[in-house]
Amino acid sequence: MALLEVRNLVVRFPLRRGELTALRDVSFSLDPGDRLGIVGESGAGKSVAAFAILNLVSRPGYISAGQVLFEGEDLVNLSAAELRRIRGNRISMIFQDPMMTLNPVLTIGTQMIECLKAHRTITTAAARHLAIEKLHAVSIPSPETRIDQYPNELSGGMRQRVVIAIALLTDPSVIIADEPTTALDVTIQAEIMTLLLTLCENSDVALILITHDLGVVAQVTQRTMVMYAGRIVEEGPTREIIEHARHPYTQGLINALPERTLPGLPLNQIPGVMPSLMDIPAGCAFHPRCEQATEACRLRVPVYTGRANFRVACHWAATCEQRT
Repeated sequence: MALLEVRNLVVRFPLRRGELTALRDVSFSLDPGDRLGIVGESGAGKSVAAFAILNLVSRPGYISAGQVLFEGEDLVNLSAAELRRIRGNRISMIFQDPMMTLNPVLTIGTQMIECLKAHRTITTAAARHLAIEKLHAVSIPSPETRIDQYPNELSGGMRQRVVIAIALLTDPSVIIADEPTTALDVTIQAEIMTLLLTLCENSDVALILITHDLGVVAQVTQRTMVMYAGRIVEEGPTREIIEHARHPYTQGLINALPERTLPGLPLNQIPGVMPSLMDIPAGCAFHPRCEQATEACRLRVPVYTGRANFRVACHWAATCEQRT
């Protein structure tokens, strides 16, 4: 049995003009120690998938179909009180902006101790000692001093390390990291990614890394899931996807990487923009931007093809596979 299994998840948002489908039939699984990357442009549904796993979809949004099984228990059907056993305890989340995560009027120590007391029966002294241990684990210098400081007294990289330390406080089985390095410079990004990778390898923690940066995915994850307009269009081993992407959208994302362009030339880009989720084209949602599109792409939604550890939803890719 998988540690975390998402089955046919559908998330909708009722609007005045009708219902918007933000996630369409999303399925994937995660075993202990697995590292999964979810990539795609803004609006692809990456963050909605993360929030749906923890049943944190903002109202009026709701999960209209599917299951989120954590150790065999369906989180979709749990009450708010029952979910508190899981959220921030067995499954932790790291958000992209640490200043939105941390309370600016409370010290780091106060926030970490409150987190521990919410999920454990523990004394304040013991909680403080454990908090210092976790700060040390994420390479915060002088954690005995930093624990009594406020978030604004720390740099951006240090604040993100504190957020990671809070996520680790309860020894979770799964960490969901939603664009954890967006606001950081390149050097700090690399440090944070290396830190996450080391923590997952040493503690056998499963990681879901949400990002638009395929370079980061290649550095950290074992498997990659590419999303477009609320649907998974390709999933497989990260190295295979980077080196042999089947879906034209994935190929476009890879070609847009700076290292794929000669110095002095404009970066490659995918023509057009992602469609509004209120007005997804018939057939394959990517076909208006795709150079490989055929009549079948305009008329029929592609089904998944591939093998046990790889799948792609693309008429053109399926045709190429049959020819080879």
